Amino acid sequence: MQRALPEEAPVAIVFNGTTQAVMMATPDKLEAFGTGFALTEGTVKSAGQIESLEVIEHAQGYEVRMWITDDAAKRMEDRRRSMLGPVGCGLCGIDSLEQALRELTTVKNNKVLTAEEVNRATEELRKHQPLHDETRAVHAAGFWRDGIVAVCEDVGRHNALDKLIGTLIQQGIDPADGAIVLTSRVSVDMVQKTVIAGAPILIAVSAPTAHAVRVADHANLTVVALARGDGFDVYTHPERITA
Repeated sequence: MQRALPEEAPVAIVFNGTTQAVMMATPDKLEAFGTGFALTEGTVKSAGQIESLEVIEHAQGYEVRMWITDDAAKRMEDRRRSMLGPVGCGLCGIDSLEQALRELTTVKNNKVLTAEEVNRATEELRKHQPLHDETRAVHAAGFWRDGIVAVCEDVGRHNALDKLIGTLIQQGIDPADGAIVLTSRVSVDMVQKTVIAGAPILIAVSAPTAHAVRVADHANLTVVALARGDGFDVYTHPERITA
């Protein structure tokens, strides 16, 4: 039996002519990837601070080139990455502890899901993963709002989430109106990205880390994990999940 293999290529994220990061990623939806990365890394506070964005293909990989406002460029300098970003770690290259464990705002939205919706969310996500079905080698991040309305896949779980957040921005979907659904474990940086995007609920098929739970609890984010269609565990702010 032959199986397709996913592509993996270096993708440079460039702000105002300066490379901020080089990530190994699946080279699709790179416009969304750049937008989501800029937002969840704190470089921009809103998509409006990205003045232009273009994707340039090179022989060695891809460049997501963005021009951002002056105040956003200042924030970029405070959060410089200095090394190739492996797909397994979303914090590699951060050159200070303060930037790695940055202070988060508090999620304000009190969106409520039923237990049935949580179970359906991961079940439906499985039906929207064509690249996974072909390769069995990628992660997915989806958005639930009365059903799965957007899904992105990538060899890196952080990349998949950034692509999803960028896609929601492109489509005018407010992350506060639903839940982010992941095929991966819940680490601190996945919590950070979800909170910055403004989603009140994070659902994952695998378990969270202890520190991810502490960060989520402090940020008023509901974390639901080990959700595989037939039950789940709620680790923080269970008031958003009803029987």
